Amino acid sequence: MKRCFLLIYLLFSFSNPFGYSQALTRAQIDDTIATIPSFSIHKNNYFITGVPMDEKISRETSDVKYQISFKQLLTRKTLPLDTYLFLTYTQTAFWTIYAKSSPFEEINFNPGIGLGKPLYNKEDKLMAMGYLQYEHESNGRDSIYSRSWNRLSLSFEAALNARTTVRIKGWFPFRYKEDNPEILDYLGLGEINLSYQLQPEKWILDVRLQKGLDDWKGSVRAQIFYNLFRASNQYLMFEWYNGYGESLISFKDFRSIVRIGYVIKSNNLNLFKFSSN
Repeated sequence: MKRCFLLIYLLFSFSNPFGYSQALTRAQIDDTIATIPSFSIHKNNYFITGVPMDEKISRETSDVKYQISFKQLLTRKTLPLDTYLFLTYTQTAFWTIYAKSSPFEEINFNPGIGLGKPLYNKEDKLMAMGYLQYEHESNGRDSIYSRSWNRLSLSFEAALNARTTVRIKGWFPFRYKEDNPEILDYLGLGEINLSYQLQPEKWILDVRLQKGLDDWKGSVRAQIFYNLFRASNQYLMFEWYNGYGESLISFKDFRSIVRIGYVIKSNNLNLFKFSSN
């Protein structure tokens, strides 16, 4: 984990942070928000399968993970401070498909509502996107199997250069102590996500780090995307998850697992593309 934080520090140091000579202007951003579809991808949508690295590979320990995620714009910069309102919904399933009867281990539901705002520098070019969100996350179960929590989050997403995008998200959790009083020990109070285009339009590396409040509990999720298809947002994905909190039902259990499969990738509202001039 410490080595991962060091890697991100080095990438930031040599990425010319916040060099926006090619960043989109306020007028271009306004035009983008005015013309993008109201209904779009939120997080990545994928179907991947894999095997564990920290235990014996078997039908019971191998699985399929898939995610469905979308966003609905409710307004287009018509609110105070030129903000826009949106709804989000993400559903992530863990399916022990190779075991007898192919049971679902867990399904996590994550609806939310939020405000988005472009942030500009002195030259009136896009510096970052800011988001204020309320989110609920639950596994939809009751009794001793119930896992749920609520959070109010603030996040910022910025392009460090033409190839590198960083997203920093912190949250204030509430209404979780009755069922899951230890969840912050494993999921912490925020995350950092770094995306780097190894080869533009072809290879993408994405790394997400979460730091739990208890010692060095937390997680590292690394994903490599390869654009094998003609459609620009469809990729093959290799994922390595190492740490705690991948699913709510077993957030206390350490997992190290590799998976591969198909993904329809989020385009981040197309706000961090770079203009030709």
